[in-house]
Amino acid sequence: MTVLRIMASRHSVFYSPLLATFAAGFLREEELDATYHVLPPGRTVGEFLANGDIDVAQSAVSYGWTVLEKGGEPTAMNFAHINVRDGFFIAARAPNPAFSFRRLLEGRLMYVHGGQPEAMLRYALHKRGVVLSAVAAVNAGNIGQMMTAFRNGEADYFHEQGPYPQQLEHEAVAHVVASVGEAIGPVSFSTLAATPAWLARPEAKKFMRAFRKARAWAHGGPAPDIARALVPLFPDIAEPALIKGIETYQRLGCWEGDVAIEPPHYEVALDVFQHAGAISRRYAYSQVVVAPPDA
Repeated sequence: MTVLRIMASRHSVFYSPLLATFAAGFLREEELDATYHVLPPGRTVGEFLANGDIDVAQSAVSYGWTVLEKGGEPTAMNFAHINVRDGFFIAARAPNPAFSFRRLLEGRLMYVHGGQPEAMLRYALHKRGVVLSAVAAVNAGNIGQMMTAFRNGEADYFHEQGPYPQQLEHEAVAHVVASVGEAIGPVSFSTLAATPAWLARPEAKKFMRAFRKARAWAHGGPAPDIARALVPLFPDIAEPALIKGIETYQRLGCWEGDVAIEPPHYEVALDVFQHAGAISRRYAYSQVVVAPPDA
C-alpha cells in the first residue's frame, strides 16, 4: 500500500476535509495510507515539498505570492480548495448577541500575528469600518501559548480557528461572538499543494478521489460522526467543542462547492493581500494554481 506523506501548516478542524481523508478511511478505499505531520516552527511547507520530504501539503495561494515577491518561482502548485472561507473566530469574555467589530476597539485583542491570518483579519475589520492598528493587540505566541494566556486573563478578545475558541467556550472561559469568514465572504483561503512531478503520478488521482469524498462528507455529513473520526487527532479538545466547530464551518459554507480553485475566490484573496500591503502586484492565477489531477 502506498503511503502518502501529508503535512498541514496549522492543525485545526477547519481542515477536516484533509484530516478525514485518512482519519475516516477514504484513503484506504483507494488503497492508500498516510502519515500526517504539522509544520515545525520556522519552516515552510514549500521547503518540505521542494526537498521531496512530503507529498501533499495544506497551504494557500498566498504562499506562492510570498515566493514570487522574493523573485523566486514556487516549487509546488495549488491544485484544490480545502476551504473557501476564512476559518477564524472572535471569542469574547462574555456573550454578546449584539457584538460588532467596533467593540474590539474597547479591549485587548489576542490574535494570530503575521501571514494570512493577520491579512484576513485586517481585511475583515476594514470591511466593518475598523482599522486593525487601532486595536490594542496582544501577541501571545503559538496556539498553546495563546490558550494559556487567554485563560489567565491576558486579553479581552481571542482570535483563532476552531476548535480552539469553541474549547474555551466549552470551559466557560469565552464565548464565540463573530466569524472573520462571515465578514469577508467567499475567498481562497486554504488549499492543497504539491509539486508538478507528484501531481503527474497515479497516486495523485487516487488521492484526489479520496479528498473529494472526504470534503463532501465534511460539508454534509453529521457533525458528531465527523468529530468522532477526528477525536484522536485532538487529544486536548473536548468532543462537544469539536462538534460545535465542525457545525459552524458547515453553516458558514467553508467546504461547499467543487474542489477546484475558482478564479473569483482567487481574486478576493488578491484583494485581501493588496489591502494588507503584502504583495506589490496582482499575480496571475496560472502562476500558482493548476487544475486538480483528476480534472
